[in-house]
Amino acid sequence: MSSVNLEILKIDPYLKSYTSAIEWQVKRFNMKKKALLKNKKGLSDFADGYLYFGFHKKADGWVYREWAPNAQSVFLIGDFNGWDRTATPLKPLGSGNWEVFLPGEKSLTHGSRVKVHIKTEGRSFDRVPLYCKRVVQDKNTFAFDGQVWNPAQPYRWREKTFHPDQSVPPLIYEAHIGIAGEAPEVSTFNEFTQNILPHIAGLGYNAIQLMAIMEHPYYASFGYQVSNFFAVSSRFGTPEDLKALIDTAHRLGIAVILDLVHSHASRNVLDGIGEFDGTDYQFFHAGLEGDHPAWGSKVFNYDKPEVLHFLLSNIKFWLDEYHFDGFRFDGVTSMLYHNHGLGINFDSYDQYFSPNTDMAGLTYLQMASSLAKEIKPDCFLIAEDMSGFPGMALPVSLGGLGFDYRLGMGLPDFWIHTLRDVNDEDWDLKTLWHELTQRRPGEKVIGYAESHDQAIVGDKTIMFWLAGQDMYNDMNVFNQNPVIERAMALHKMIRLITCTCAGEGYMNFMGNEFGHPEWIDFPREDNGWSYQYARRQWHLAEDTNLRYRYLQDFDSAMIHFARDTKLLEYPSELLLIDTWAKLLLYSKGPYLFAFNFHPTRDFNGFIPLPGNSGYQPVLNTESHHFGGWIDTEPAPIASKSDCPGMLTTLYIPKRSAVVYSSVC
Repeated sequence: MSSVNLEILKIDPYLKSYTSAIEWQVKRFNMKKKALLKNKKGLSDFADGYLYFGFHKKADGWVYREWAPNAQSVFLIGDFNGWDRTATPLKPLGSGNWEVFLPGEKSLTHGSRVKVHIKTEGRSFDRVPLYCKRVVQDKNTFAFDGQVWNPAQPYRWREKTFHPDQSVPPLIYEAHIGIAGEAPEVSTFNEFTQNILPHIAGLGYNAIQLMAIMEHPYYASFGYQVSNFFAVSSRFGTPEDLKALIDTAHRLGIAVILDLVHSHASRNVLDGIGEFDGTDYQFFHAGLEGDHPAWGSKVFNYDKPEVLHFLLSNIKFWLDEYHFDGFRFDGVTSMLYHNHGLGINFDSYDQYFSPNTDMAGLTYLQMASSLAKEIKPDCFLIAEDMSGFPGMALPVSLGGLGFDYRLGMGLPDFWIHTLRDVNDEDWDLKTLWHELTQRRPGEKVIGYAESHDQAIVGDKTIMFWLAGQDMYNDMNVFNQNPVIERAMALHKMIRLITCTCAGEGYMNFMGNEFGHPEWIDFPREDNGWSYQYARRQWHLAEDTNLRYRYLQDFDSAMIHFARDTKLLEYPSELLLIDTWAKLLLYSKGPYLFAFNFHPTRDFNGFIPLPGNSGYQPVLNTESHHFGGWIDTEPAPIASKSDCPGMLTTLYIPKRSAVVYSSVC
C-alpha cells in the first residue's frame, strides 16, 4: 500500500498507470520541504528572506545584508558616501552572506540612492541590491539605482482584515496600470485608484488581476521581464500608492491578485539579478541550460535551496507587505518541463510523466502553493499552464500541485480560430461545447474569451476580428452596417456563453468589456516610441452616440447576474445541440440558456425542456438596452404541472441568446 495520499488517482482514474510517478512527486515534495525547514515550524518561517536581507532600520542605525556567494569583497555605495567604492565594506558572515552596520539614524535616509559594489577574482562591478523595495532610473544616464525606502509615515491600512468572498466565484478584471489611462502616457497607481477602480466595481467584478507590478526595465515586456523581484515598478508610483490602491479595492469588496513571474527573469545584469555575484549560476542554471530559448530570459534553478528561499520569500513578501489576495502564476508550463513545453501538443498522459518533466520546477510549484495557503488560506492561486498538467488545481495533500484554478487557455485560441477561419454557417457547436466544458476531473478553471494576449499588436481582440475596419466609421448609433450588427451580436453571445460555461470563474481584460478597438502596442523604437496604442479609450463607452456603451452595459448585466446568482457554482447540463439550426440549449441550476448562432434563420419550434416549471426571461442579448433590435422581451415559458418534462414552443431570433429563470 502506498505510504502517501494518492486521492488524485480516485479523482482521475486515467492516472493509475502513473502511480509510481505521482507517488514520487509527493515524496519528493515532502523530502524537500523537510530539508528546507530543518527546525522551523512551517514554510512561512523559512520564507523570511526579505526580513533578513536588504536594508533594515534599527534604533541606533541601519543594517544591510546581502547574498553574494562568489564575491571576495562587497561594498555598499551610494549618495550617502559619495559613491565611494571602498568606504563602506561588508563583512562576510559565511554561506555567501554579507553584512554591514551603519551607525546613526541619518546614515541612510528615506530616498537615498544605493548600489552594491562587488569584487571577485579579476573583476569588480556595481549591482542593484537584491532585496531593494524600490528601484529608480536616472533620467540623464538611464542607469538604475536602488533606493532606500523608509517613509516617515508608513502607510496605515484602513481595511486591515479583508478576506475574499469565497462564496462567490471569482469574476476577474485583468488590468495593466500603465495603459489604464486615456492620455498617451504612462498612467499611475493613483489614477487607477481614482478612475478605474470605481469603473470595475460598477461593472460588478469582484477581483482584479494586476499585471507588470514587479519592477521591469523594458516597458514593452508587459511586465514579464522582471529585474527586481521585491520592488514595485517605479514608473507607476510609490509603494504607498500601490498599497492605497489595494486598500481602496478591498473597501470596494474587490480582491487583488498579483500576476507573479517566477518562471524566468530578465537577463539584465546592471539592473537585475543576472550575474549578481559574477556568476551565471547564482540563481539560474549554468550555461545554455539557464537561457530560455523562446523568451530571451534566464531560467531559475529550482533545486537550489537559496533560490527557493529567494522565491518563496518573494511570495510571502507580496502577501504580507502589500496585502495581495493571491497570485496568477505566469509561465507555469515553462517551469514544468526541461524543454519548457515548446513544440509539444500534450495529447498523451505519457508526456506529463517523462524525463522531460522538470521535477525541481514541479516541487517548487507545490512549495509555492503550500506557502501561500499557509500564510493566507483564502487566497486565490491561478496557474497559467498550457500543457494541462494533471492535478494542477488539486491540493498538494491529494497528490496535486495545490492551485485553486487553472486558466482555460484553449478556449481563446478556439474563438480566434473560429472567427478567422470558419464561416458563420459552418460553426461546429459540438466542438464549441467540448471546448467550453472540458475539465480535468475535480479541477476548477478560470474561463475567458480573450485576455491581454489577444490584445497585443500582431493579434486582434474579438471585436476587431468581428468588425475590422468598419469599427472606425460605423460604430455610431445612426448607421446601419451589417458587419457591425453581426459584431455586436456575436460579441455579446461569445461573452455570455464563455462566462457561464467555460469555468468556475471568469476573466476579462481591461476595456474588452466594451469592445475596445485596435490593439496594444507599447512605445518602442519601431513605432517611434509612441503611446498612441498604449492606453484605453474610455470615452468611447461613455459616448451615447456610439455603440460601445451597449457592449459595456451588457457585460455589466452579465457579470452582476453571474455574481448575484452564484451561477458558476452550478454545473452546465447540455439539453440540446442542433447543428443545422445552430441551436444550443443548456441549464445551470434553475437557469435555462438558449442560443441561436445561425446567421440568417430565426428558430420558432418545439423544444423539450426538463422539469415542469415555467421560465421567466431575465437576460436577452438582443434587448434594445444592449443595442439589440428587439423592443419586446421574450415571452415567459408557461409551466405544465401534469408532466415530468415540457415540450414547448420557443422563439429564438438569429444571432441571439436568452437566459431564463425557473419560476419555482
